[in-house]
Amino acid sequence: MIGLGTYAFFWQHSAMAPEPLTLRGAFESTRALDVDLFQICDFAPFEHMGDRELSEAAAAARDLGLTVQLGTKGLTPERLHRFLRLAEVFDARLIRSMLSGPEGTPSLGQAELWLADTLPSFEDAGVTLALETYEQVATADLVDLVWSLSSESLGICLDPANVVARLEQPTTCVETCAELVANVHVKDFAFQRRDGWVGFEYTGAPMGSGLHDYPHLLETVRPRERGIDEIVEHWLPWQGDAETTLRREREWTRTTIDYLRSTR
Repeated sequence: MIGLGTYAFFWQHSAMAPEPLTLRGAFESTRALDVDLFQICDFAPFEHMGDRELSEAAAAARDLGLTVQLGTKGLTPERLHRFLRLAEVFDARLIRSMLSGPEGTPSLGQAELWLADTLPSFEDAGVTLALETYEQVATADLVDLVWSLSSESLGICLDPANVVARLEQPTTCVETCAELVANVHVKDFAFQRRDGWVGFEYTGAPMGSGLHDYPHLLETVRPRERGIDEIVEHWLPWQGDAETTLRREREWTRTTIDYLRSTR
C-alpha cells in the first residue's frame, strides 16, 4: 500500500503553522487523497496522549477506513513493550524504530539483547518491528543485527536517504537490505551549493526530480510484489514563510503519490 507518514505533514503539524494540524486532521487529509494507510512516526504529541485521547484517535482512523502503523525511536524493552500495547489500540501490525532513542544509542550487543527479550512478544502479537537505516549505524551492521535474531517479526525500514551522512551510497544500502525490508520510507533528495559556493546543503526534493534511483529500489526490493508498504515522507526546507511552506508541503505530497501510482 501507499501510505502517508507524519513526516509528510512535518510543517503542517509544527508550531510554525498558523493552526497546527492535529493527528485527526492528518488522518482526514490522508483520506482525502484516497490513501488508506497512515504511519504515526516520531509525532511528539503522541507520546503524551492519555488513554482516552489514544482511543479517540484510533476510533477516528477506523471511522475513516485507515490502516495505522506506529513509529518510535529506541530499543529499550520498556519502550518497545509500550508501543506494542499502543499497536493493540490502533490495530497496528508494524512499528518502526531505530537503535538510537531518548535513552541514547546502545552497542550492537546491547541492542541484540534487548531485541531478544522483546521479539517473542512481537511474534505472539503478530506485529513486525522494522528498524530504520540511519546514519548512526552502518547499514551492514544493521543487517547483521537483524539476521542474527532471525525472527519473522523483525525487519528493516528502508530509507536510503539517511545513510548518505555516513558516506554510504543509497543504491548500495538498498541492495544490502533488500531481502530484509519490511517497510519503505519514500522521499527524494538532492545536494545544492550554498551561497558563495561554500559547501553543499543536502535536503529533500520533489519526488522524481532528485538523486533517488527509485526504479532501482522497486526492481531490487520488489515492495509491491512482496506486500511491503511505501510511506511518503519529505525533507522540505523552510520556504521563508508559513503559507509558501505549507502549500509546497502539500504539493510535494501530491507529487509523490502521483509518482508512486504512475509506477504501479
